[in-house]
Amino acid sequence: MVRPERTLLAAGALLVTLISTPAIAAETAPETLFTDVRVYDGRGDSLSAPTSVLVRGNLVAEIGDDATAGADAAVIDGGGRTLMPGLIDAHWHTMLIRQTPEQMLFGDVGLINLLAGAEATSTLMRGFTTVRDLGGPSFGLKQAIDSGVVPGPRIWPSGAIISVTSGHGDFRPLSDLPRDSSKPLSRVEELGGAMIADSPDEVRQRAREQLMLGASQIKLTAGGGVASPHSPIDVSTFTPEELGAAVEAASNWGTYVTVHAYTSAAVRRAIDAGVKVIEHGQLIDEDTAKYMAQKGIWLSAQPITQEFFGGMFPPGSDQDQKAAEVMEGTDRLYKLAKKYNLKLAFGTDVLFSEAMARQQGRMLVSLKQWFTPAEILRQATSTNAELLQLSGLRRPYKGKLGVVEEGSFADLLLVDGDPLANIDLLADAERNLLIIMKDGRIYKNTLSE
Repeated sequence: MVRPERTLLAAGALLVTLISTPAIAAETAPETLFTDVRVYDGRGDSLSAPTSVLVRGNLVAEIGDDATAGADAAVIDGGGRTLMPGLIDAHWHTMLIRQTPEQMLFGDVGLINLLAGAEATSTLMRGFTTVRDLGGPSFGLKQAIDSGVVPGPRIWPSGAIISVTSGHGDFRPLSDLPRDSSKPLSRVEELGGAMIADSPDEVRQRAREQLMLGASQIKLTAGGGVASPHSPIDVSTFTPEELGAAVEAASNWGTYVTVHAYTSAAVRRAIDAGVKVIEHGQLIDEDTAKYMAQKGIWLSAQPITQEFFGGMFPPGSDQDQKAAEVMEGTDRLYKLAKKYNLKLAFGTDVLFSEAMARQQGRMLVSLKQWFTPAEILRQATSTNAELLQLSGLRRPYKGKLGVVEEGSFADLLLVDGDPLANIDLLADAERNLLIIMKDGRIYKNTLSE
């Protein structure tokens, strides 16, 4: 039996496509030839000499001065500007940005989907051509984007966040307790935002459901969180057996589990259960960072600092105090990541704030406190693309991302300047990203204005 909320969710995604399509029309040509561009390939420390890049269909076909296009090709003179890969955000919540927590719990499903569609278009127009979605019912929106009827980034969906009773992601009011088999799923569970699982069998079932829906990876909350009302930040949530059940289910499908975790205890328990990626990690100690390096574990970190996350919660509230503790640990985390050469991905983890989402580029640029411009660009391009490949055959897009090389996807940005010399250019996408191409289609071209 199909739940009415699921039907409404699909209908809402369809409405997004119908309403959003006229806003931005993609320019499509059989071939596009970029001339006089300096290429940042996503891997190196410098730009190429002025050259040409030929896009054929949705792939980069040729790079070099001898690249030639057919008579019907679109030719773009780059004027010596930088051509680079589209940016990748490794921790994004496609469905949970423009809605408020109140709308999530009580609002109209159609509005939620319309807000998500509008935000997807804005994300693409900030130069983020791919996102790894770490929680939310993004499957319908992904289908709409992939079908070309609403502009947006490529989405690597996790589906519902899997949590435990009282864990990060359990937004139920206390009046819903105690829960037993006679009670329906909560509102957030019905919408596919989060699922509560309190045994290995329940975890296995919930993970398999997300895989059936199309998840490219599974997301669990292995420790407490900031935003959840009943989740102390120091707690470890899932048992080793429960974590192992999720890892088993994901591994059987050829993919992996990533976990939300801040503390050393939560991180170590997850690693020992077979988890491959840690989200956040702001409160780990040095021994745990060393342990992650030894085990080859990925750290998906975010610049959770006062600049971006300060003032999100009422002063003196429990959530405000938890946020302060996490923000204090960000500087230490990045220094540990550099010291032990951790596999480090970049993400932003924006929730319930359109205004903060607009700072996505600035959040990337803020990494200059710890990293060189080349290191920052690699994190948001080729390194994040390497992380995405952990999904194996569950990856939704079978091709090379995060690089500019022959045979890679034509997800490209033309930057008005040299971001290796001035990384701040990426903080203002509206002004400095002159062309945004995804999958061979141009969604923005201010050179033609």
